[in-house]
Amino acid sequence: MKYYYRALTIAGSDSGGGAGIQADLKTFCALGCFGMSAVTALTAQNTRVVTGIFPVPPEFIGQQIDAVLSDIGTDAVKIGMLHSPEVIEMVAKKLVQWNSSNIVLDPVMISKSGDKLLRDNAVHALKTILIPRVTIITPNLPEASILLGRDVETKEDMEWAVRDLAGLGCPSVLLKGGHLDNVDSCDFLYQKNTDTMTKLPGKRIDTPNSHGTGCTLSSAICANLAKGFGLKTAVQNAKAYITCALKAGAEYKTGKGHGPVNHFYDLWPED
Repeated sequence: MKYYYRALTIAGSDSGGGAGIQADLKTFCALGCFGMSAVTALTAQNTRVVTGIFPVPPEFIGQQIDAVLSDIGTDAVKIGMLHSPEVIEMVAKKLVQWNSSNIVLDPVMISKSGDKLLRDNAVHALKTILIPRVTIITPNLPEASILLGRDVETKEDMEWAVRDLAGLGCPSVLLKGGHLDNVDSCDFLYQKNTDTMTKLPGKRIDTPNSHGTGCTLSSAICANLAKGFGLKTAVQNAKAYITCALKAGAEYKTGKGHGPVNHFYDLWPED
């Protein structure tokens, strides 16, 4: 018998299809993995705004994780939107219960449209309960600023911040530079166990369609880990994938705000 590479996303649902579990499952599929999901919240959103959030009870999130891992199992886990401390505690508990590995945490706090997706009292739980249990976190600059309680705005800030973020307990950090105010968009990967810093430079892509970029990148890392790649290679492959997805989606018009990337650029024929 053959077996699929398996990837589980624990995240919120995006009714607009560009971010959240929708983006995660598209990414898993595009990169050759069998995707599964545990939904943490339902959101009413489109390319312009989040108009509502309906949290899923923590107990039912736990039931979803139990159902998937007790039967199918997984080779890697991606974690996205976790709305409250109770949800964070449940997810952490289940990861320990099922001895999960290859865990990618995207600390989603604010949507592309600027809407808050994480309650203020959940930040402490994220830092103390969940981050120490994961393999890698993938914050952007605003998220890093919230986690560290100080502004992270420049490349120089990033070099210090990425080490301090690892000090929260996770062995690896990918600090994304998409919010840098210049032409380049440099990411920093820090691996604490070997004290290794890797700069991942990239040219900024001129596109209005960047909704779900963070979700897609973190789920691409997850998919690569599920397929057995080492962490550095998984991150490099994921960065290459999101770059191509951004370029391929730049010319499309979807909605009236920030449209999605093209997850299936390598599978769909060009018009």
